[in-house]
Amino acid sequence: MNGSKAPLWIYPSPLEGSVTLIKEYGFPPIIAEILLSRGIKNKEQVHSYLYGQLPDLLPPEIFPDMDKAVTRILKAAASKEAILIYGDNDVDGMTATALLTDFLGLLGIPIYYYIPNRSALKQSLILHALDFALEKGCKLIITVDCGITAAKEIAKVAAQNIDVIITDHHEPTAKLPHCLATLNPKILNSPYPNREITGVGVAFKLAHALTNALSSKGSPLAGLIDLKSYLDLVALGTIADMGSLIGENRILVRYGLQQLRSTQRVGLIKLLAFCNIEKSDLTSNTIASKLAPRLNSLGRVAEPRKGVELLLIKDPKEAESLAEELEIFNITRQKIEHSVMLDVDKMVKKNPSLTNHKAIILSSSQWHSGVIAIVSTKICKRYNRPSIIIAIDKGIGKGSGRTIREYPLLPTLKKCSDLLLNFGGHDYAAGLTILEENIPAFIERFQAITEENLPLEALQSKIKIDGRADFKDLTFEFMELLALLEPYGNANPPPLFYTDVRQGWPAKATGKSHIKFYLEQEERLLEGIGFGMGERLPGLLKKREPLRILFTPTINKFHNKPHIQLHIKDFCVL
Repeated sequence: MNGSKAPLWIYPSPLEGSVTLIKEYGFPPIIAEILLSRGIKNKEQVHSYLYGQLPDLLPPEIFPDMDKAVTRILKAAASKEAILIYGDNDVDGMTATALLTDFLGLLGIPIYYYIPNRSALKQSLILHALDFALEKGCKLIITVDCGITAAKEIAKVAAQNIDVIITDHHEPTAKLPHCLATLNPKILNSPYPNREITGVGVAFKLAHALTNALSSKGSPLAGLIDLKSYLDLVALGTIADMGSLIGENRILVRYGLQQLRSTQRVGLIKLLAFCNIEKSDLTSNTIASKLAPRLNSLGRVAEPRKGVELLLIKDPKEAESLAEELEIFNITRQKIEHSVMLDVDKMVKKNPSLTNHKAIILSSSQWHSGVIAIVSTKICKRYNRPSIIIAIDKGIGKGSGRTIREYPLLPTLKKCSDLLLNFGGHDYAAGLTILEENIPAFIERFQAITEENLPLEALQSKIKIDGRADFKDLTFEFMELLALLEPYGNANPPPLFYTDVRQGWPAKATGKSHIKFYLEQEERLLEGIGFGMGERLPGLLKKREPLRILFTPTINKFHNKPHIQLHIKDFCVL
């Protein structure tokens, strides 16, 4: 049970309703099938998915406690009372912090922000900033992308006569913090319909509600606010945090990408230059693969506060210097991550039975806690099972867990809570802290629960196929229709098609570990690229080899000459 089996291809079943969508909208059958496979069946759902606009966003006032949060912040604005924004140290937290810092500053409120270093233990969340808040005379702390699991710490803050407003999107634990207002869609019985909104999304909702309140009061400040200008931050944080790109999030990210393509944020412009990305070419994929890792590198191996500085900075020279720092930190992060992955591989090679369990849990005092989330993600994908990586420092283990869709983490972590100092996050991405002496007992219990509750068949990795698309179908008009399905990301992946082809001539190696394909079908030849497939090249050296391929069609603009290229996701020789 080592997770190395080839993925199982899940072909689409005939779906009822495709004829209706084809007739009503004139969609090609394959587009109708894609929509139906994503649960989009009626006119209202089609409109929302394909054509949702900003006026379709949910009213922020649906959040319980939103009225309390707005009233308290407007009171601070009236008296010029200082506020501290306390944010998490990932991109979601950085963007949420930058958004509220910028927005509340427009209201004339003295604003400070505090981002904890990743080396700080979670059970001391917020207390790091308490002295800072007292020093600056802040009587109000607003958390962003954190705080929902910090009941004890917030009680200590409240004891200093400081009000706390929590804005968060993580799963609550049994005891909610006692504070002035809590904005979180995952609170039990919350009427807010979008449980998948991210931390920066909740921060944006607070800004939206404040704007509505100012407008209703006839405040001249309302005329200074352009909420759309903050959507670039919302898109950046939502994509980086793998927020589900369906429903309201889809609207926020679609318009956020438009805002990013015309962003005036000097720091982002400089960062894009270091990534060799034109603003006009920004997609959810370029954010996830290039921008987000650089910003996240600050929280992993450096000082996350610099990420907020970059998002807010006005001076071009300072912005360029900060963007250059990010590039250096990202390279450092890559080296540390590579080193930890090598160590993990050696550990597994020395003791192969580690991967025989339905959950993989590894720990070491030699690992940097800043990269364990990335390593955990890679191990989870490689072996297709829940994976937790724990870095130990001075007797305390910091763990990061990732899991497969069939098995959420939090219920099992709750059953191990007596062994943990703290835990929290999402069902599919969670963190924990634990005493080193408790790690063996934790591993034993977690794996026992997983063995009992995770079906063996769930460990078989699967690829869900949207439908068949032959080369004759792949026109630029068809690509324009596919573009309506963007932005792609979590819960809305790029469409995946299959077809049967022959190799026009043998595939060849390209880059460090990729394959370039030359594929032929009915006299049409298309190029394909298989990222990270280099080790499979020996099986492709015959000309005219018949293949069945899984692919996503893309438009490549090499030398400003657009042509259709296939991103090959998997293949088999027929």
